[in-house]
Amino acid sequence: MMKTLIAKEVRANLLSFRFLASFVILFVVVAITAAVLAGDYTRSLDDYSQRQAEIEKYLRTYAHFNRIQGVLQATQPPIPFQALVRGLTADVNMEEFDDDPLPVMFPLIDLTFIVTILMSLIALILSYDAVCGEKEDGTLKLMLANNLARSKIVLAKFAGGALTIVGPFLVSLAAGMIIILAHPRLGWAGADWGALGLIAAGAIVYVSVFYLIGVLISSTHRSSASSIMTSLFVWVLLILVVPNLSPYVASFVSPAPSRIKVYREMRRLTDVDRDELGRKLSDEYRAEALRQYPVLAERLTESEVKSRVAADAEYRKAYEAMRAAVEKAWADANRIQGAKSDALEADLGRKEKAQTGLARAISMASPLADFSYLATDLSSTGTRNLEHFGRLREAWGSTFYGDYRTKKLAEFKARNPTADEWNTAIDMTDAPRFRYTEESLGGRLGAALAPFAVLLGYCVVLFAAAYAAFARYDAR
Repeated sequence: MMKTLIAKEVRANLLSFRFLASFVILFVVVAITAAVLAGDYTRSLDDYSQRQAEIEKYLRTYAHFNRIQGVLQATQPPIPFQALVRGLTADVNMEEFDDDPLPVMFPLIDLTFIVTILMSLIALILSYDAVCGEKEDGTLKLMLANNLARSKIVLAKFAGGALTIVGPFLVSLAAGMIIILAHPRLGWAGADWGALGLIAAGAIVYVSVFYLIGVLISSTHRSSASSIMTSLFVWVLLILVVPNLSPYVASFVSPAPSRIKVYREMRRLTDVDRDELGRKLSDEYRAEALRQYPVLAERLTESEVKSRVAADAEYRKAYEAMRAAVEKAWADANRIQGAKSDALEADLGRKEKAQTGLARAISMASPLADFSYLATDLSSTGTRNLEHFGRLREAWGSTFYGDYRTKKLAEFKARNPTADEWNTAIDMTDAPRFRYTEESLGGRLGAALAPFAVLLGYCVVLFAAAYAAFARYDAR
């Protein structure tokens, strides 16, 4: 009997115009999206390669440590999964805004948008009259008159409706993947295919949530017209209101200081105040060095200093002591002011992390937020990837600005004792390069378990609510 009921639901949906229209729209949108995002990925890859080539040219011709931090930076290359899920790694370069503002004004559609917006609407369109529509047609009364259990009817409606939606989605996704596979510059690894399978599973659960919402609402209304209006209201609430309100609620409950004000104060501490303290300490340390080495009080030209350093070992010792005193003064100024700046930044980071965590927790009341977190984390395009990228960048920074820079400066000073090592071009072609590697699929899966569990919980609660509502439904 269950097979008959499920087949009836599937057949009724397949023969409806709304199913045909939904399938055509879904197929066309997925195919076009895959083609457009694949082209966008290759353009991003070309831009990234060009930037890296310019950096390599700079390292060979005009690199010095006083400005290198503005050129040699840890940057993440485009990843193949961006041909389906854009996520946070697809942020538009604001320097290109003047040339092409449309990507900012009208961002590209991706798989996350298709599932969260288009598929949820399709699910509601197919389910809003699942019960009240049959009541209006008189078929519900006939089914109940034949002693069919209401639990079987609800289960059949859910199973038949889910199958009706999942089929077109998988067919459309397969068409999109064919376009991606046919692209000559897009190569997916095994982890990417595993992530895609998990995202597809999450999409099926997500769509089931909205189909059950439609069945539940249909079981509480006596007419299809009122049911569709309520369904749309719930859709707006879950899709548009809850995710967008969550940051404002979190900022009210767990406030954080303005990042602009904090960064302005940090710049003051490490720029103006640092320079004042550096000059003050330099005068003090230089005076101490002069008392210890009176020979440095003589006024000599730069060429005379170089000659005397090379010829007079005692003068060279005094010169190195003076130079070390000045370096220590500025190092102390940087350390003192840097500690103050780091304290401000750490406090800001703690408060922002607390606010972000609260906003994420609130937003997870929306199925849209749950699937978005699931899809972006699994595809390495979400907030978890930003944290992973930050760890890689920190490790590289420690290697470059710690071990490598210290060694290079020591070698340069040994060759040129009187030269300004900070503002002199140095060959850095042997500098350690930043290499981005994606997080393992296991780690990404662990991050996606929480939103997936929330979606499953939604399904269980909504099915129980739909059954309870249908059990009391008056079919007359």
